Amino acid sequence: MMVRKRGFSFLLAFMMALSFNYSSSYADTSSKITETTLENGLRIVVIPDHRAPVVSHVIWYKVGAADEAPGKSGIAHFLEHLMFKGTKTVGPGEFSKIIARNGGQDNAFTSQDITAYFQRVATDRLPLVMEMEADRMANLTLDEDHVRTERDVVLEERRSRVDNDPSSILSEQMTAALYVAHPYRIPIIGWEHEIKKLNQEDAIAFYKRYYAPNNAILVVVGDVTADDVIELAKKTYGKVEPVDNIARSDRIEEPDHAAPRRVILADERVSQENLSRHYLGPSYTNADEREAEALTLLSSVMGANATGRLYRKLVVEEKIASSAGAWFSADAIDYGRFGVYAIPQGEATLADVEASIDQAIEEIKQNGVTEAELERARKEMIAQLVYSEDSQFNLARTYGWALAIGRTVEDLQKRAERLKAVSLDDIKAAAKKHLVLERSVTGELRQVLDETVSRDVAASKPKPNIQ
Repeated sequence: MMVRKRGFSFLLAFMMALSFNYSSSYADTSSKITETTLENGLRIVVIPDHRAPVVSHVIWYKVGAADEAPGKSGIAHFLEHLMFKGTKTVGPGEFSKIIARNGGQDNAFTSQDITAYFQRVATDRLPLVMEMEADRMANLTLDEDHVRTERDVVLEERRSRVDNDPSSILSEQMTAALYVAHPYRIPIIGWEHEIKKLNQEDAIAFYKRYYAPNNAILVVVGDVTADDVIELAKKTYGKVEPVDNIARSDRIEEPDHAAPRRVILADERVSQENLSRHYLGPSYTNADEREAEALTLLSSVMGANATGRLYRKLVVEEKIASSAGAWFSADAIDYGRFGVYAIPQGEATLADVEASIDQAIEEIKQNGVTEAELERARKEMIAQLVYSEDSQFNLARTYGWALAIGRTVEDLQKRAERLKAVSLDDIKAAAKKHLVLERSVTGELRQVLDETVSRDVAASKPKPNIQ
């Protein structure tokens, strides 16, 4: 996910306790949600929260980096930057300044599937925010000089966030290797050589095709009523004309994978070598029943800081790693990823920690996890759901992102029920199905290539055909 401004976190608030009454808290929020759709196709979700006289306003566009045309990588993120270059009524760079002068905060971010624009203001400033956001949905002006200048900004962003960070370079290369055909293989920020070619015409074409009310979802959370928000939306967004034939283009389906892949990056800037592996998995949008929930719980069983299997095995028992864990990311339309990682310590090598990780995974595939592990993970996940609702932005993010990738409010309201329904057999089956080497890429971040690795790389290079 590319974030426009520094210092803004989009992670869910971590759980603080496991004894919270989940059912009553979550039901309270769920029962307050109002959904409607304007005549021009704009979908609206309102979640009242009267604890403070503030409101979070997020407009979600159902388009992201995976929807870009071949050769135009980075255009979705580039346009996100350009959306702050003004309209006929709001000058270049004035949008954020106006929000700040009114005591608010704003931000924007791009993922593979969505682009979103966020403001947090006092409730009485909501009409101003909605008027300005509706204005730039339809009336963005793009001067060639501004386009050229902002392209340089994006290139510098790529250099600082990716090119100057070995771990980011490795992550980008691993993603490119994990997907053989699907556009998720292309970085959200874009490839440098393609960013350099993006121009005013590209930005305008992308804007006109995808930025419209019938391709957007408005989520408003805060000290408001649904009736007031809907009435404001009609007066602002309701004036914007819809666009015909706005549906996403069909994406290339990922073929079956026949062999595991490995990416090795050696860089003298690396201060700590590490090993990571990503497995191709399902998303919450397309997973079989309870499958995504099973992988979510498995990632907790394996990756919890002090109690996770990988931490206990590699750090506590074998003492070959200073850190080890697992994660599962599946807030996407097409595919999710299950990841494991470890940082070796002492005399241990990357090969040592990889072998230990493989043993831990094989043990789970053969014997599953224990009831105690599953219950602990289940409580932690449900607690995260509860405490995420303590933040207006987290509510807006959770519902807006999910709806933008094809899920429903009803689906989200049943998350706890599905977590409670996951069985030990579900965990074991998910591990066997998805933690398969052929569907993975393993990354090694090294300080230098040792003699063995150098020899293996050299041996793998094709020999010249000399006639």
